[in-house]
Amino acid sequence: MHDGQWREWHPYVSPCDPCPPIKTKWYVVPPNQFIPFQPMNLPQFPLDEALRRGTLWPALYSPYPLKQKAKGG
Repeated sequence: MHDGQWREWHPYVSPCDPCPPIKTKWYVVPPNQFIPFQPMNLPQFPLDEALRRGTLWPALYSPYPLKQKAKGG
């Protein structure tokens, strides 16, 4: 998992909210937000691995976290 893609957010917790508050929420920023254009000669996955991962370029790979293993639950 690419920890540099994780961000945290601290939502407002109302004193009148009947539910237990979630004080920190986590989300993933996709790697394509960090690469404004495709540079030349980026490293590439082998074709069979690229099909499994859904992208040809390792710099643009972002795995979907499993729900039970994701930060914040």
